[in-house]
Amino acid sequence: MAPRDSALRTFLWTWGAPLAVALPLLVAPLVLSDFRLNLLGKFLTFAIVALGLDLIWGYGGMLSLGQGLFFGLGGYAMAMYLKLETSGSRLPDFMSWSGLEALPLFWEPFRSPVVALCAVVLAPMAIAAAVGYLVFRSRVQGVYFSLITQGLTLIASILFVGQQAITGGTNGITNLKTIFGFARGAASTQTVLYFVTLFCLGALYLLCRRLTQSRFGRLLVATRDDENRVRFLGYNPVTLKTLVFALSAGMAGIAGALFVCQVGLISPSSMGVMPSVEMVTWVAVGGRGTLIGAVVGAILVSLGKSALSESYPEVWQLGFGALFAASVMLLPTGV
Repeated sequence: MAPRDSALRTFLWTWGAPLAVALPLLVAPLVLSDFRLNLLGKFLTFAIVALGLDLIWGYGGMLSLGQGLFFGLGGYAMAMYLKLETSGSRLPDFMSWSGLEALPLFWEPFRSPVVALCAVVLAPMAIAAAVGYLVFRSRVQGVYFSLITQGLTLIASILFVGQQAITGGTNGITNLKTIFGFARGAASTQTVLYFVTLFCLGALYLLCRRLTQSRFGRLLVATRDDENRVRFLGYNPVTLKTLVFALSAGMAGIAGALFVCQVGLISPSSMGVMPSVEMVTWVAVGGRGTLIGAVVGAILVSLGKSALSESYPEVWQLGFGALFAASVMLLPTGV
């Protein structure tokens, strides 16, 4: 009976829980207002970030405080294309206000949607792969890895704030009115965006589930538990950890691009240290090493934050800080 009960629990957790989450999300457009549907769509982009973070933290044991950086890079790559699409032949407004007379050369390729979509994924992955390889080759791990990723995020956000003429500075890239020729604010566009985001979340969940149940996933967990033993058995933990770090960064980039499509803007405040810490909270609340728990945690924490900030705008940050401390210290396996 015990093996059968264990198999049943595994099946329910692997497939039952995802279906229980997916069904309400599928029918949400039928019962939610346009505003609430757009809000839920934004939360689904957060769930994609949490999924990638759970892969490296829950399964790989690497606590990254830099997912906000990769989220922001994906968002800026998409926003650059959408801003050029909205502006047409004119120079983007924030560039004109800053005194520029011509479009910077590195903006030119982003007139192409193909270039923008590739950059959404490849730019975060390339940076994560380069940083990850150097860090993991030096056998940096634990809190030192977390501090390095946090430092990179802080540096990037400061750089983006300082480059007013080419990034929009503190305000970022705003007033994105169209998406591939369609009005971004139209109800039909928002509904399509919601389902596109939901599809991406589902596809990436299945990819992560497949990876964690494969030989790759078992090696990742083994590296988390005893890296020296994995190295002794002839495997290269550096390559393994670099790959999964780059994959999680690519997922964060996709989430950032979808976020921009949902809300119509991106700014350095979306890629700073605090958003990165918030992302960790999603996974901590949902439960590390579960995948579906990270998805649920991201949605529920975001819903709670939205409700709390609407009702108690003066104290919601204190409540969020208390939740983070409680989830990490008192609930290490999630709620």
